[in-house]
Amino acid sequence: MDLPLARLRVISFCQFGAGPFATMQLADLGAEVIKIEDPTASGDVGRYVPPFTGERDSFYFQTFNRNKRSVTLNLRVPAAREVLHRLVAVSDAIYYNLRGDLPAKLGLTYEHLGAVNPKIVCCSLSAFGTTGPRAAEPGYDLLMQAYSGMMSLTGEPGTPPAKCGISIVDFAGAYVSAIGLLSAVISARATGQGRDVDVSLLDTSISMLSYLATNTLNREYEPERLSSSAHPSLYPSQVFRTSDGYVAIICFKEKFWQELCAVMGQPELADEPRFRRFADRLAHREELLAIVGEIIASRTTQEWLDGLRGRVPCAPVNTVRQALEDPQVLAREMIVEVEHPEWGTLRETASPYKVGAARDHVPAPTLGADTDAVLAELCGYAPDEIAALRAGGAV
Repeated sequence: MDLPLARLRVISFCQFGAGPFATMQLADLGAEVIKIEDPTASGDVGRYVPPFTGERDSFYFQTFNRNKRSVTLNLRVPAAREVLHRLVAVSDAIYYNLRGDLPAKLGLTYEHLGAVNPKIVCCSLSAFGTTGPRAAEPGYDLLMQAYSGMMSLTGEPGTPPAKCGISIVDFAGAYVSAIGLLSAVISARATGQGRDVDVSLLDTSISMLSYLATNTLNREYEPERLSSSAHPSLYPSQVFRTSDGYVAIICFKEKFWQELCAVMGQPELADEPRFRRFADRLAHREELLAIVGEIIASRTTQEWLDGLRGRVPCAPVNTVRQALEDPQVLAREMIVEVEHPEWGTLRETASPYKVGAARDHVPAPTLGADTDAVLAELCGYAPDEIAALRAGGAV
């Protein structure tokens, strides 16, 4: 069975995390992703991110760039522009995670490339988007978590604002931009008309405020930081300390609260007027949490998991290593193996799609590894022409 994106070709001007993560999702689903790297800047800066690095390579780079091809192209050299246009002519989309003001300056927007290929989709993932007063500013995940208010909601009350433990805005922006790109490609194939797709990390993080934003925009409501990662309105739904660790318990339905009371050996709590319904428990949450917290602390995490699973949604608070060894994670084949010429078998997290077809993963390419092959196969350059491009510094 073909992978679902086997007939999609994407030119990628991306480095670091968010853009490469987005294009790797496409590559894992079968797309041909041609990664363009600047030979004068030693390629994607992700190649040099510690702690585990090699010669123009790193575990970080491998994590975001498997199943891609690498072409070196220096757009500051005029001859490179012709190479780019030949690639655009035979591709479905071009994707870049540049500063918002740069795509137009570099001639990478639909206004510049539509004449080369009317169906081309030009997808931008930037910090602030291509419009607005901050379009020309660089930005990264941490800044977006700060700008969007996420950090004001993260951490324990009374402690400094905290970022999420992973680059959550980068990854969310990657998924959003991939959806935007694919939707535009579907349209272009149906209508013959490509377009620009403009996605920003700030827009993505603002959209993720979701119902908290709706509450804030429409009422005198101010989201607050809550202890123990509690839900803002549905109680009890948070992390509890056990006798030997922590357990997360979620009571998003009334029946889960009733089941929790039964497992705790306190079925009468479910019918107590202070705790009978969601609104009651919200109004009396401090009293509720004091009672529940004391009971949960009396048993081990495993004892609670044994009693709650199948009755009340729950989870241990795993370390990263424990999460990667979880039987469900392994059963879902969320760890893939990639054979690397220097490091041997690299184990990496899989893309989270199950589409009925599997692929053999190949490692992220060495810098410029596919330049000659791509220029010959897709652009029609002869060997002597490629040699002249290289001598002139275009590739």
